[in-house]
Amino acid sequence: METRALSPRWRLIPIVAALGALAVLLTGGTVAFLNERLYERQKLREAQVQAQILAASVTAALVFEDQAAAHEYVGALRVNPEVMAAGVYGRRGLVAGFARPGEPALPPDPDSDPGADPARRLTVSATVAQGEMVIGNVLLRMEREPAQRRLARYGGIGLLVVMACLVLGVLAAAQAALAKANRALAVANRDLRQQIQEREKAEAALRQTQKMEAIGQLTGGVAHDFNNLLQALAGCLSLVRKRARNPALDPLLDAGQQAVDRGAKLTQQLLAFARRQALRPEPTDVRDRLLGMSELLARALRADIALELDLAAGLWPVEVDPTQLELAILNLAVNARDAMPNGGQLRVEGANCAGLPADPGEGLAGGDYVRLVVRDNGTGMEPAVLARVFEPFFTTKAMGKGSGLGLSQVYGFARQSGGTVRIDSAPGVGTAVTLLLPRSSSQPAQAQAAATVQDGTRAGRLLLVEDDPVVGAVLADALLDMGFAVQRATTADEALSLLAGGAALDLMLTDVVMPGKLTGVDLALEATRQRPGLPVVLMTGYSEQVAAGTPFTVLPKPFQMDDLVAALDRALGRNPIRP
Repeated sequence: METRALSPRWRLIPIVAALGALAVLLTGGTVAFLNERLYERQKLREAQVQAQILAASVTAALVFEDQAAAHEYVGALRVNPEVMAAGVYGRRGLVAGFARPGEPALPPDPDSDPGADPARRLTVSATVAQGEMVIGNVLLRMEREPAQRRLARYGGIGLLVVMACLVLGVLAAAQAALAKANRALAVANRDLRQQIQEREKAEAALRQTQKMEAIGQLTGGVAHDFNNLLQALAGCLSLVRKRARNPALDPLLDAGQQAVDRGAKLTQQLLAFARRQALRPEPTDVRDRLLGMSELLARALRADIALELDLAAGLWPVEVDPTQLELAILNLAVNARDAMPNGGQLRVEGANCAGLPADPGEGLAGGDYVRLVVRDNGTGMEPAVLARVFEPFFTTKAMGKGSGLGLSQVYGFARQSGGTVRIDSAPGVGTAVTLLLPRSSSQPAQAQAAATVQDGTRAGRLLLVEDDPVVGAVLADALLDMGFAVQRATTADEALSLLAGGAALDLMLTDVVMPGKLTGVDLALEATRQRPGLPVVLMTGYSEQVAAGTPFTVLPKPFQMDDLVAALDRALGRNPIRP
């Protein structure tokens, strides 16, 4: 049988087939490689998004060092079987975390994870920041796709040489599945980004609250130190007036005292914003108070501004400090006056609001409230200004036209009284400030005549505890002029040493805030424990509330010498001195 040699064309078929199979193999391998890279990127992106969500969730927990909250957020990741380990790190190291059984323990440092196998685990981390300050890190260890699953997914590539079409079909199916997975991951990423945006909004609100609280703490500290300075000045003026007895100096001394009084009012506004001012709440008839101060409000306004009071009959009494209430309304009236340079109308409204729902965001408990609205038709405010109106010292007025403390006092007074303040404003429309004050279950008491303190010669052995050298020196001179024999101490420990040494004392006058571990309240309690019946008078430039629940008299700085005389007389009257 004759055989014919294969034509050159047919000889090329194996080569073409081999090249085709190789091309298909290379194509499949390339596609598989690219798909693997894409899958890895999607996996990494998913892990990074989860780490960012965890970092955003634990920000408040790290700020407030709330380890239980951190554990709760980390524990929520256990429901994801691909999360093999997760940890939250603060400035002091690991705060909360977990590792599944058989998984290496979390490292002490989030920047390195030597226990993780890169072939089996995907490790990602994210920083936890408050503003621009990094306060911690989170670490996630995710399970990579197992090698067996990879081989099963791409095992069809080996059949490309002999089953090119089948392999192409498998690759097409794999490509479709990966595309579907990619679309699902894209949807999940979009949802996760939306969640991150919502959390960022919540964190912005939290940061604003924290900022106001921090400003309040700073403001309270400044007011305390300023009150000490005013106390020294007031004492010096009192001693100069008493010792000089020169009528020609009285106008200068009166001017100095007026400056001290203005400074004291300024620190009261600072403390009111910081919610450190010691309010004296009592059942108050709001309608009578506002009607009684209508003339004062009219004098505070200009002639081209009409004042209108719309106070509903039968307004409930409220439990507030009446003086601070009047100051808040006066501050709002002055702000409204400055917002109406061409005249206008100021309207003060009052109404009862029964059964208001609770609002945790404003710190408002549910119940009955009296609503006071101070409304003007002035220039109004831009949104950027409206967002900062309650910050102390923030003002849009010209230099010397305002201190920027009016609305801060209103804010502090309302919150400290158990209510809240709301403000609505628009440019060219005007401004309405709403005060919600809780209803009182008691009726206002009738006004009583003020008692008159009679001055006279005094005697006794008094221990003065004051860490400020200027204030201590001035008070010591004043007490000596009153007839007291004065011993001085600058700290609670020094005063307790004098008591333990058997110092003869009839009375103790002590500051509240002092250096050392013990406050003036602690000193007073320990002194009366060692010497039962020893009269103690406290003085403070911060807040009278520090002595709440104790039997001691508290003098707020700056005080007049007559107020000091009255307080000492009352204390000695409860326990007469021994000559």
